[in-house]
Amino acid sequence: MGMKTGGGDDLNSEINVTPLVDVMLVLLIIFMVTAPLLNTGVELDLPQVTAQKLEDTEGKLVLSINKDRKLTLGKASVSWADLKMKLETNEKVKTEKVIYIEGDSTLPYAVVVTAMAVAKDAGVTKVQLLTDPTEHLNLAELDQGR
Repeated sequence: MGMKTGGGDDLNSEINVTPLVDVMLVLLIIFMVTAPLLNTGVELDLPQVTAQKLEDTEGKLVLSINKDRKLTLGKASVSWADLKMKLETNEKVKTEKVIYIEGDSTLPYAVVVTAMAVAKDAGVTKVQLLTDPTEHLNLAELDQGR
């Protein structure tokens, strides 16, 4: 039997990996928890007060989304698959880097945000959302959830 007594000067040259494993597991848990929280967003310049009327949108590049989710860029119909390429090659986007988006009021929020994200990927730095005046909007209906 090979028993050691406490009086020897033998050095233990083995690396203790237990603290290393503990640290790695803690880091793994931290990354697993924080990874879903790192969502990307779309930047918007939201007005602080009521929006001013936009007098002339004739010279502006307008992306329209109808209730059937069909896209119109200016006066031409565009598919969702071709939207990024059309925006990247558009001269107004190259020079002004601004796009105006008007969407049907019945569209889900995700559809408009998707269009905004595609525009941002195509090089647009400023997105303006076009709306109708709120004169016809009944705010009491919004409070009741209709």
